[in-house]
Amino acid sequence: MGAYSVGVHEKGEISLVEILRRVRENPELGEAGAIACFIGIVRCRGMRGGRVRKLVLEAYREEAEKSLKRIARELLERPGIVDVRIHHIVGELSVGEDIVYIVVAGAHREEVFNTLRDAVERMKREAAIWKKEITDEGEYWVSGG
Repeated sequence: MGAYSVGVHEKGEISLVEILRRVRENPELGEAGAIACFIGIVRCRGMRGGRVRKLVLEAYREEAEKSLKRIARELLERPGIVDVRIHHIVGELSVGEDIVYIVVAGAHREEVFNTLRDAVERMKREAAIWKKEITDEGEYWVSGG
């Protein structure tokens, strides 16, 4: 069946090191030949070109976590995939700080990379998480960034 975990967290509540530790505890990890991760970070240029001073990320936590669970469970059904972790940070973040951690473990790198990409794209489309960019040219809500 594999393992998964998801969550919406305040800054400092979760780390990539902790997520990877949990992946390594998965009894099915012996079936895996690859672990891949995606770390989304705050970039210095906004969607409209201005210099980012900070991001404000908000979530409808219950709905966001429900969506993330559905995504993780569905991706875990793919052949060869044994672990999927999707953890998103909310609150005020500065340039360079982590926004999201997605980790996938599976039998072969190709299926792991494909699943990781799909996890990122689905999370951006389906999770009830929003971000406001606060830039030197103003502030505005953006989607799918």
